Amino acid sequence: MKNLLTATAAIGLLAGSACAEDIKIGVLLGFTGPIESMAPAMGAGAELAIAEVSGKLLGGSTVTAVRGDSTCIDSSAATAAAERLITSDGVKGIVGAACSGVTGAVLQNVARPNGMVMISPSATSPALSEAEDDGLFFRTAPSDARQGVVMADLLLGSGVKEVALTYTNNDYGKGLATSFENAFTDMGGTVTISAAHEDDKADYSAEVGALAAAGGELLVVAGYADRGGAGIVRSALDLGAYDRFHFPDGMVSSATTDNFGTEIDGSTGQLPGTDSPGAEKYAEFVGDKFDATAIFSAESYDAAALILLAMQAAGSSDPQVYKDKIMDVVNAPGEPIYPGELAKALDILAAGGDIDYVGATAAEFIGGGESAGNYRVVEVKDGEFATIGYR
Repeated sequence: MKNLLTATAAIGLLAGSACAEDIKIGVLLGFTGPIESMAPAMGAGAELAIAEVSGKLLGGSTVTAVRGDSTCIDSSAATAAAERLITSDGVKGIVGAACSGVTGAVLQNVARPNGMVMISPSATSPALSEAEDDGLFFRTAPSDARQGVVMADLLLGSGVKEVALTYTNNDYGKGLATSFENAFTDMGGTVTISAAHEDDKADYSAEVGALAAAGGELLVVAGYADRGGAGIVRSALDLGAYDRFHFPDGMVSSATTDNFGTEIDGSTGQLPGTDSPGAEKYAEFVGDKFDATAIFSAESYDAAALILLAMQAAGSSDPQVYKDKIMDVVNAPGEPIYPGELAKALDILAAGGDIDYVGATAAEFIGGGESAGNYRVVEVKDGEFATIGYR
């Protein structure tokens, strides 16, 4: 349970507010690599929250975003980018990283040694739930331990009892494939084959041939829309192996529908998302600046917002101090806070009150800083992803 700030903490907050700072927040996302088509809206979401509080946080501190490229697949590049954000740019928190493997590397090799808070909007591997993090790592996207169960339930609920499964050969793909296969078989379904694929191959005919030989009513593609997942789908269509697919979050991108259009009509998928009032408010707040429904954009806004609100609650931009306030500001009790209301939240916190940050994603953290998680269900209709429900 939350408690009101003690008199000592309140005095510290007032003292901190007298010394406005120039606070920098790192935005470490896959601006190149297998999710590069998703990154622009993700970066825009995080930077929208940062701009919303600049000049209002901690007694008038300015807040600016500094971008870093995690590449999503190159751990060395991701850790180097994170090191630059901390040592050269002096960031006080990091929104990111974007993909599970590089996120784990940044957490262990950079964030922990430097005592830096990270809130990832899109690293979903179940393995991250068990990672040693010194209380520094959180995520606004739900774990794939949940996505696998949701996906299995969706498919069986639609009458699909037998599927082939291919997954990208990394932490994200392996974790999601295992979660899904276990859930699907436990619920009575059959996975005819579960096969890894590598990204950036010129020819996926051998992989698709093995998948087709195993059979299945459709092909589940746990890959990336800008890399191997797209190659698998293209080969499956060209060879006539499959014409219906199910796409987890890494494939639910405009890149997928831009590439395949009506060729994949009837295919389905899911991605983190909610029909909560916060989602509607986020869309209104974004307006025509960018696509508010783009995957992980709302999660990025919420990740940045939580870092900033925790700073205000702690009266400090020091990650070692404000990390302990993140669970407080994201969960009840307190005044519900939605997108566009960060200034209101700052005022409540400055006065020693409590907030319950609902945000754009109905944010709620469970043990270990994990998002409880909600999903938007989509179907490809007339060559576009259309929302057909929520879970």
